[in-house]
Amino acid sequence: MILNEVMKFVESEYIIINNTPCEICGGEYITESVGLTFNNGHASNVTTCVCENCGNEREFLFRAPFVSQADPESQTSKEELN
Repeated sequence: MILNEVMKFVESEYIIINNTPCEICGGEYITESVGLTFNNGHASNVTTCVCENCGNEREFLFRAPFVSQADPESQTSKEELN
């Protein structure tokens, strides 16, 4: 998969997040952290968000076909955003 295709995947994830209202108050979600998780060798992009109004947390999980098979030594990896 080329970089342009990867960027389209990531962009579509943020379109979904930005168009998903908080189920409690209807507010907008702000990205708190992003990372990868692996389940049976398949990678998923995990984006943890917080509602800007009420503080409700929600995790968005998207498949990540652009990531190669998981290293059995590392089953979960998250990078915190500043």
